[in-house]
Amino acid sequence: MITKWANNSWRFNMKNVLESAIFNSEKDKPLTWFFTQKDRLSALQPDMSDTMIDMKILRTCGGELEHAIKCNYVEPCSTEDYINAMEDIITRKIIGKTWTRIPMESKMVPKISREDRKLERPVLKCHKCGSTSNLANT
Repeated sequence: MITKWANNSWRFNMKNVLESAIFNSEKDKPLTWFFTQKDRLSALQPDMSDTMIDMKILRTCGGELEHAIKCNYVEPCSTEDYINAMEDIITRKIIGKTWTRIPMESKMVPKISREDRKLERPVLKCHKCGSTSNLANT
């Protein structure tokens, strides 16, 4: 593959694709994303060791996710350990997930018109005789 496609434009395009492919937990699955990135890096730099490739891939995950993965395992680790940690963090924790806003209309109490407010007012009655015409102060 390297001898067939390793010209400058191919390397430039592969490098751009590699840099732009940031992990998104809602779109990508960790296993397929990690191995796709590993194949791209090994095609670009075949003399790189596996641990260096793994570390370079982890840098493209994002700050919080990268930190959480590195905290779970002590270096050097295998690729499987990194993928297992990535899957575990994504499924069990909030890291790597984006929040969706709930529209304000669904949260709000339904609006009450002025006529409805007039109907809902309590009727004031006299506490001695119970009539609405006269109100006793004491």
